[in-house]
Amino acid sequence: MTPSTEQGTIWLTQAAFDKLQAELDELRGPVREEIVQRISEARDEGDLKENGGYHSAREEQGKNEGRIRQLEDMLRRAEVGETPSNDGVVEPGMVVTYRFVGDDEDETETFLLGAREIEPEGLTAYSPQSPLGSAINGRSKGETVDYEAPNGKTLQVVIVDAVPYTG
Repeated sequence: MTPSTEQGTIWLTQAAFDKLQAELDELRGPVREEIVQRISEARDEGDLKENGGYHSAREEQGKNEGRIRQLEDMLRRAEVGETPSNDGVVEPGMVVTYRFVGDDEDETETFLLGAREIEPEGLTAYSPQSPLGSAINGRSKGETVDYEAPNGKTLQVVIVDAVPYTG
């Protein structure tokens, strides 16, 4: 299975998908119920204009509902992928090591090409739709690639390595 590079599709490992689904279930169920209970109790206290507990609970409810919508959208667009093959070709699900042309060979940076929502501890994740991600997606280890940075400058990077993410 080749992870999709279609705009808007988010590549996730099965573990990341399951983690996000569990968070969504928690927010829809127990967290939502607890917030509704707090709103109800605060409402019973009387005057809502000066009721800090009520306003705090309503604000928390808005944040919770926003995160629920974000997770629903993300999971709807998710493509759960198997670990890509270890063939040196950059694709979602790969840990990519690169360096800027002109830098010393030991001045490399490493990131996971995938959704930022699955960013593992100690490793930055770049979206396949990001400037660097889209420029190197489908390219191979050893290639030099030009891409336009967010500041408008064209930068060149050398793909030093691309290996499947196994976390």
